Amino acid sequence: MPKPKTETIVFGGGCFWCTEAVFSMFDGVVRTTPGYSGGTKKNPTYEEVCSGTTGHAEVLEIEYNPAIAPLEKLLDVFFSMHDPTSLNRQEADVGSQYRSIILCTSDSQRDEAEKFIVRIQERYEKPIVTEVKMLGAFYPSEDYHKDYYKSNPLQPYCMLVIGPKVQKIRKKYGI
Repeated sequence: MPKPKTETIVFGGGCFWCTEAVFSMFDGVVRTTPGYSGGTKKNPTYEEVCSGTTGHAEVLEIEYNPAIAPLEKLLDVFFSMHDPTSLNRQEADVGSQYRSIILCTSDSQRDEAEKFIVRIQERYEKPIVTEVKMLGAFYPSEDYHKDYYKSNPLQPYCMLVIGPKVQKIRKKYGI
């Protein structure tokens, strides 16, 4: 049986631990990889990205099967899980490394993301500040970031920030 056709998109919506915890719950999401993108420093470390000097955002590379998880659904989840009107900040996480960004791997993804933002802008009082760009270099994060929420459920950040976000998305999407 042939392997199903998959696509890849990269989302940054605050801490990549949160983004991965949310997207890993969905059918059709084949693989998630936390990492760094959108900046200029080659092969950045977590500490360098956290310093805010690399231009990179904490992001999540998502490989998905569009027949099961269409891009429109992934975009809906992305905009439901974070505040796309907050510039360089998501809750207590502050800095350009936490900005709202969509990094596309095809022109059709970029077009769909841009049109989606126009459609949902009326839901928000403030303008959506999410960047939509083509993906340049993607640098996978250090191994200890992978599945961080699953591996550290009792860590305070996981309990106080990620847990409520995961529960909100579970409720909204009936997971």
